[in-house]
Amino acid sequence: MPDGSEQFDVSVAERLSGVSPDEWDACAGAENPFLSYAFLASLEDAGCVDAKAGWSPRHVLIKDHSGALLAASPLYLKGNSMGEYVFDWGWAEAYERAGGTYYPKLMSGVPFTPVTGPRLLVRGDLGTTVRATLKRQLAETMAGAAQGADLSSLHANFIPDADVAVFNDAGYLSRVGLQYHWHNRDYGSYDDFLGALSSRKRKALKKERRIATADSGVRVERLSGDAIRPHHWDALYGFYLDTSNRKWGQPYLNRDFFQLLGERMADRVMLVMAMRDGDIIAGALNLIGTDALYGRYWGCIEDVRYLHFEVCYHQAIDAAIELGLARVEAGAQGEHKIARGYVPVLTHSAHFIPDPGFRRAVAQFLDQERRAIHHERELLHEESPYRQGEGL
Repeated sequence: MPDGSEQFDVSVAERLSGVSPDEWDACAGAENPFLSYAFLASLEDAGCVDAKAGWSPRHVLIKDHSGALLAASPLYLKGNSMGEYVFDWGWAEAYERAGGTYYPKLMSGVPFTPVTGPRLLVRGDLGTTVRATLKRQLAETMAGAAQGADLSSLHANFIPDADVAVFNDAGYLSRVGLQYHWHNRDYGSYDDFLGALSSRKRKALKKERRIATADSGVRVERLSGDAIRPHHWDALYGFYLDTSNRKWGQPYLNRDFFQLLGERMADRVMLVMAMRDGDIIAGALNLIGTDALYGRYWGCIEDVRYLHFEVCYHQAIDAAIELGLARVEAGAQGEHKIARGYVPVLTHSAHFIPDPGFRRAVAQFLDQERRAIHHERELLHEESPYRQGEGL
């Protein structure tokens, strides 16, 4: 067993297929489904993550001298900034105006997934000192790779609070963002949650749910595991295509990915499907973690008033209460989530900028942005639907 005093072997894997699934998952842990071997490998196997898409895997692996995997980081050589949700388009434009080449760059994170989770994956059975050493080595190795390849930057997106200091100590710049999460205060039912809201907001949500379902003749059901059939995936993929074409201009994922997700992770998937007269008219994809429900994709073929809120937010709260989960993370952006009980929380990212002049400019920007985001969060809290002292 490593004790933190020895040297480790560092390598790069250009596909997860060359890594043991059990060893990867021993490092990733079970908490966050997006970091699992099954999820990340499905992106690669379906062809959603490759050089053509601007995501070339360069996963960092740290092994002991026997070849056992001790630590890893999901790392990608990026040819663009698409599908990251921590926006650096302005940085790229400024760097290239100054004569630099911004792409390719390196990014540690989960493709197309604005979900916080560890990027410094270390085997859970190792001691505290060894874990700290391996985290530091991962952060330093990735920074060294950016410098050694003469790249503009390296970005670790949606990192947990606990790892911010590790990246800072390795010379990264810190950035914050905002998302909206719902927190379970040991509610026994959705009605218990409603009881934490002001009377006006409580009545508004009850009316909203009634209009979306009973008044509209819509039935909503949640599906997981073997209950998810191929026609459900077909419907969801159609919804995903419609939404992505309208919002992003092109879809990041293909039907093969959803097929693999169903084959490999159905027990960690929750589909919310809305039906009328036997037809599926709307749906949303959620993944189930050990303490959180993660909302990802939504779409519809009919415009039913409030149905988006029902399928994406109210049903997620219902499910989290039933499953005993601590929170719902409903994806990026969306101040409209506040009225549905979701509160603004800070997200974190870390950015390694080798060029001194560019680093100073980015650091200045981040200082200003950080103050603005903290101020925005304070203002958003004033819109909370909760009674005083509840929900935060």
